[in-house]
Amino acid sequence: MSGKVLIIDSDRNICELLRLCLEKEGFGVIVSNDGEEGLVKFSALKPDIILLDVVLTGIDGWQICREVRKKSNTPLIYITSKSEIFDKVLGLELGADDYIVKPFDVKEVIARVKAVLRRTSVPGSEKDVKEIHYDGLDINMTRYELVVRGKVTETPPKELELLYYLASHPNTVFNRDQLLDDVWGFEYYGGSRTIDVHIKRLREKLNGVSDQWALKTVWSVGYKFELNTEAGRQTERQERTKQ
Repeated sequence: MSGKVLIIDSDRNICELLRLCLEKEGFGVIVSNDGEEGLVKFSALKPDIILLDVVLTGIDGWQICREVRKKSNTPLIYITSKSEIFDKVLGLELGADDYIVKPFDVKEVIARVKAVLRRTSVPGSEKDVKEIHYDGLDINMTRYELVVRGKVTETPPKELELLYYLASHPNTVFNRDQLLDDVWGFEYYGGSRTIDVHIKRLREKLNGVSDQWALKTVWSVGYKFELNTEAGRQTERQERTKQ
C-alpha cells in the first residue's frame, strides 16, 4: 500500500517518528507543525489521508476537520492526547474516520491508516454501482452527494455513509453496535449515542420526502430503512435494468 499522508501535529518528535515509520511502509509523508499551514498543504498537495492533532498553533484540529469536510472526503484520523469521551464523540461527529489517543503504538497507527484507506477506497470496477435511487432520494457515494427532491443537500460524510448503508439493505434491522462496526469500522469508545444523533439529523433532512420509504426505529433493537412493497418491487426492477 502507498499514498500521501499529511501529518499535522505541533510535536516535532512525534511527526518525525511517524514520518520514518510511514515512509518505511512505502507512504509519502508531508508534515506541518501549524494548523493554518496544514490547511494550506492539504489544499495544495491533496494527501490521501490526514493524521491530525487537536491542540495546534494557528487553528485547532476541530476547525481543521470542519474546513476539510466542507470540500473533501479525504480520510482523517485524529491522533491526540485528548482522551475524554466527549472529545472522541466530537471528533467522530465532525467527520473523522478514526480516533487514536496518545501515547500510541506506531504499529497500531500504521495498521489503522491502512484499514481506513482500504475502507474508503473505491475500486474502479465498483465506481458505477456506488449509488442508490428511491422516490425523491438519490445517494451517490462516488461524489459523496445526497440529492433530495432534485436538490443537493449538504450532508456530513458519516451521515451519508450511514444512510447509504441502511438504504443498501432495505427492510433489514441493524442494532447500534452493528452500525458502529460496519459504518465506522473500528472499535468505538463513545457508545451508541452517535448513531441516534446521526439518525435524528438524517430524519430532519428527509422528513416528508416520500411515503414509499422511511428511516424507522425498531424499539429496543435499532434502525432500518423501510420500503413499502411497491417501492421494493420498483427498486428491484431498476437494479435488474442496470445489470
